[in-house]
Parts: sequence; structure tokens; C-alpha cells
Amino acid sequence: MDEEFRALPLAALAEAALSAARAAGAGYADLRVHRQVRQSIRLRDGRVEAVTDSIDLGFAVRVIVDGTWGFASHADLSPATAVQVARRAVTVATTLRALNRERVELADEPVYGDAQWVSDYAIDPFEVPTPEKVALLQDYSERLSAADGVDHVEAHVLQVKEQTYYTDTAGSAITQQRVRLHPHLEAITVDAGAGAFETMRTLAAPAGRGWEYVTGADGVWDWTGELARIPQWLAEKVKAPTVTPGPTDLVVDPTNLWLTIHESIGHATEYDRAIGYEAAYAGTSFATPDQLGTLRYGTPIMHVTGDRVERHGLASVGYDDEGVAGQRWDLVREGVLVGYQLDRVFAPRLGLDRSNGCSYADSAHHVPIQRMANVSLQPDPVRDTSTEELISRIENGIYIVGDKSWSIDMQRYNFQFTGQRFFRIRNGRLAGQLRDVAYQATTTDFWGSMEAVGGPSTWVLGGAFNCGKAQPGQVAAVSHGCPSVLVRGVNILNTRSEAGR
Repeated sequence: MDEEFRALPLAALAEAALSAARAAGAGYADLRVHRQVRQSIRLRDGRVEAVTDSIDLGFAVRVIVDGTWGFASHADLSPATAVQVARRAVTVATTLRALNRERVELADEPVYGDAQWVSDYAIDPFEVPTPEKVALLQDYSERLSAADGVDHVEAHVLQVKEQTYYTDTAGSAITQQRVRLHPHLEAITVDAGAGAFETMRTLAAPAGRGWEYVTGADGVWDWTGELARIPQWLAEKVKAPTVTPGPTDLVVDPTNLWLTIHESIGHATEYDRAIGYEAAYAGTSFATPDQLGTLRYGTPIMHVTGDRVERHGLASVGYDDEGVAGQRWDLVREGVLVGYQLDRVFAPRLGLDRSNGCSYADSAHHVPIQRMANVSLQPDPVRDTSTEELISRIENGIYIVGDKSWSIDMQRYNFQFTGQRFFRIRNGRLAGQLRDVAYQATTTDFWGSMEAVGGPSTWVLGGAFNCGKAQPGQVAAVSHGCPSVLVRGVNILNTRSEAGR
């Protein structure tokens, strides 16, 4: 834990805010100090375009007065300001009480006194000198730009260190620190005569790891091998034939499938969406609570979990922003919807005694809301089926690698996804690339067509830094683990012809 954060007047703020909230009439109160340090480094063709550093620091007080929420925040971390902010939060709750039609009730949670949690990383990226980080990205860029057919190279790494101190009137006091980053490079080839271009990028997922992930020192990602192969993949993609649309058997790689999970399962099993509480930002969900325990989400081999504890997961924490300890639970079991993602307010509404820890705010100045956990499709628990074996089962199909664009409706039901690379499968073997591919389905049709899942050796943790929700908008990072999968008869679109070209 950084001494700079520990040196903040955390205990003094807590004493001042919680005492003032109680004295002003709050039946419950919590205080959250939130510090987020960010750095973005962006290069084009080996030259630095931008290095941006920022720090967001402040604290928030939430209260419940007669069953109504109140919230206020400030950037000045002084006990005197904490008293004022706590009183303002009580005033907000008192003012809103006449408009509140549903009394706030929080699910119980054990008290965690003087708890501390730090995410798992070896090298704090903020301890690495910026010139050293730039030099590494320049080296990676030069490896790509030296290859024939690569006209431009873009390189980017985003790093975040997030620190929180949470305490409440029940007695919990929790200090946390987590680090995450996302490095990627993209090679671009330009056909000036045709006025067209094509791209190919690295597929290393954003992760709750340190700088060792970017250098490759931890052995997690083979940067040397991938950078050497990208120019060849890009050249093949440019010359590849366009796809023939229609129902097609697919093997979907984890580097693509994580996004399908995010959109069609992750958002769909957010309880606030499922009950219509969240609707303005990206809609609600077809997976409503009246179908809990009966909705056939997919085939019986489908087992999806939510968790806040996966090692290196972007949504992994020791405790959420309501002081709930990290957990793992089932969302879909044997193909049937069996659970949701919840916070302490929504758990009782579903008849549960405890939240599964899905409360998060991306800033001290935003109210914690129910946010997505790490949502993951589990691999075959019996047999370690390889991706190559899944491919061998297809006579005529496509192997899809890497994510790109996507679209899904406001019920998380009708969707289409594209990818980075598409390989034709002929008689159980890869037979060159295809272009202009998108797969389209409804959520239940797609997962209901899943014939096989790969084993543990195919399981990869993907994810995103920029999952958006709420108004005012908030952004959260989330991971999705999954194996390779085999799905039958999925509708393939030709994106070129769909665009009228």
C-alpha cells in the first residue's frame, strides 16, 4: 500500500463525517476516500503523440435517513469539510424523502475492522520512469514498422492505480489498492490507389497486472512472437477472399468470445437492468427475474460464474464500495439462469440475505451503483479439449480470433460481432483467412448452439477498461474468462455487402 495514500487523514475524516451524519439524523452512513492515478502513453510510428498523467482524489459520504439515500462529496480532505459534507448528505436525504416510493433496506454484511487488500502485481507501473516505458513501446513499434507492408504503427498503454478507504457506522474500515493496465499495438497497411486500409493489432487483454506484463518478464504474453507474426497475418488478411454469408459452424477463440459474454451475459444479468431500474444507458434485459431458475440460456454444458476474486481480474477487489467481501457465484448453471449481480440494496429485493459484492463508483464524486463483476464461462471440467480438437470437428466453418466491433439491442438479445482474424476451416483444418465476417444471433440461440467448450488449457482472461453505465456516466474495468467454444449453424453476415459496397 502506497505510503502517500496511507498518510492521508483517513481516520480523522471518518470520525468527523460519521459522527456528524449520526448527529444530523442519519440511521446509517459510510465514508469513501477514493484516489485514482492514471497515465496514458500514445505513440504513432515510434514518435510520442501524447503522455497524459492525472490524479483524481476526493471523498464521499452516503447516508440513509428514514429509508432515503443522501449523498455528497468534496475534494478537500479536511475534517471540517467532512462535517459539512456529511450534513449536506443528510439534507439531500431529507429533501428527497417525500419523493421516495421505496424504502432503502441494506442486506447485512459482517464487519471488517482494519482490513487491507492489495491486488497481485510485481512491478508498480507508476514506479517505472516514463522514458523507460516510452522506449519499450518504441522498440515494439520498430519491430512492426520494419516489416514489409506495414505503413503505420500505433502503440498505446493505459495504466491505472486505484486506492480506496471505506468505513461505515457498522464498524468496517477497509483500505484497498489495485493496479491495472492495457498495452496494445496496431499495424496499419494502406492501399492508396483504392483509398482503403486494413489493420491488425495485438490481442493481449487488459489485466490487473503490473509492468512485468508489458515487458513479458512474467511469461504471460509472448510479445516477441506476436509482433513477429502480425505483419504476415495482416498481409494475408488484405488478400483474403470475402466470406460467403449464411449459417456456419464456428470455433470462437477466447480473445473474441469474452466480448460476446460481456454484452449478452454480463449486462443481461445485472439485476438493476433485469428489473428495469437501469434503462437509460444501454437498456434493460430480456433475462427478467420471473424467469430465474427456468430460462434456458444455453446448452447444458454452459456454466457461467460471476466473481470479484479472480486473480488479475479487472473487477477483482477485496471488498466492494459497500464493504462487502469479494465472492464467486453462479449466474448460469447447466444452461439455466440461476443468479444475478447484486449490491446491498438489490439483494433483499431478490429475497437474498447477502449481496454478492457488485457495488462500485469510479470516482469519489459519483454514487456507487451496481456494476458488473468478472463474468466468465467455465471450461470443460472433465476433459482438457484443445482448440485444435474443436477445429477438427468442423468440416466447413470459420475460426474467429480477436475482438473488433459489436452491436447489441437494448434488451441484450439481438447481436452481431466481428473480429480481428477469420480463418476458413476445411475438413477439420485451417485453410487461410477470410474477410468481411460478422456473426449474428440472438443470445439464447447462440448459447443454445454451443456444442462443446474447450478445456482449462484454452481458458483465457479477457476484458475491457471502458464498460459504461449510468447517468451521469461511469466507467468500470471488468474481466471475462472463457475457453474456446464450438457453436453450430450461426448466421454469418458479409459486412461489405451489408454496407452496400
